[in-house]
Amino acid sequence: MLNYIWAALLISAFVFAGVSDIGDLSRDTYRNGQPLPVVLEFPQGTAAIDGRTQVRIRINAGVYQDFYRTDESPAESYDGVLLRTGEGMVLRFDAGAALPEPLETIRGVSRSNDDELQGTVEGFLTPVLGLGDDPTAAQATVQFEPVRFVKMTAIGAAALDFAETAAGIAIGLIGVLALFLGVMKIAEEAGIIYAIVRVVRPVLRPLFPDVPDDHPALGMIALNLTANVFGLGNAATPFGIKAMEELQKLNPSEDTATNPMVMLLAVNTASVQLVPPVLLLALLGLQINRLIFAIIITTGLSLLVAIIAARLYGKLPGSRASDPNRTRPFGEQPREAGRDSRRGEG
Repeated sequence: MLNYIWAALLISAFVFAGVSDIGDLSRDTYRNGQPLPVVLEFPQGTAAIDGRTQVRIRINAGVYQDFYRTDESPAESYDGVLLRTGEGMVLRFDAGAALPEPLETIRGVSRSNDDELQGTVEGFLTPVLGLGDDPTAAQATVQFEPVRFVKMTAIGAAALDFAETAAGIAIGLIGVLALFLGVMKIAEEAGIIYAIVRVVRPVLRPLFPDVPDDHPALGMIALNLTANVFGLGNAATPFGIKAMEELQKLNPSEDTATNPMVMLLAVNTASVQLVPPVLLLALLGLQINRLIFAIIITTGLSLLVAIIAARLYGKLPGSRASDPNRTRPFGEQPREAGRDSRRGEG
């Protein structure tokens, strides 16, 4: 179901971006194909080195606003470089230049390898004297690369970036899952899980009344909640997955969650944290001490709200009608799929 939701959101984003980009093209927001008038100043003593000449770029605010039909104004001047190439003269703004819109957006398309805004110089006039601190100056026009479908390109790039991030996270979890699942298997074979079940049974029984008293799912749930309490997110993930797998063994349905599964998801999502997450410790250092009580109070209240919401949701008529255990007689605990309920029979 989540795949359909994400697909719908992605399609909607592309639709809205396409409408916005078509509007930009119809309004000619970026003035594609039309050169921007500028003044290039050559400070006295500046010489061309390897075809590169340091220049100061001035853009008249009124001309800029009329040209791009905007209320934003450029800075008084920008430092830049004038390059002589085989295809003509190229003007580059400094990489750190604070550009107004739409030049900032144009920089994302018409740029050098170092992300500097650049354009082809056209209409270059003979330098004249008399501007600024008596530098040599020249009127010119700069033609930038055409800008089209900016928002759709940005959404596509973001989707690819997040896909790469998701793949990196998934690959990074393989080692963590292998380690903790192996530890859980050893603990299960050694009887440690069942010992944990006996210890936590009085605490978890009110939250998971449908789970049998001696079922290993209670132990997995306890390990998952403990990992969350101590801020061990990487350890909590495999414990939570294993707990869900154990709860699924009690589920007669393959495509509908039971009340214990819903409660585990709610409690796991809003679990109390006594130890701040590692990420916050890395970001705030010793200042994290100011947030410890706030974290405990917030997560405690969220846990309480999650438990109450899960309980109330399970009592709604629609939820009760879809409960996979609705046909089980009152007071009878569910059995694992494929297991005979009569212990001791061959």
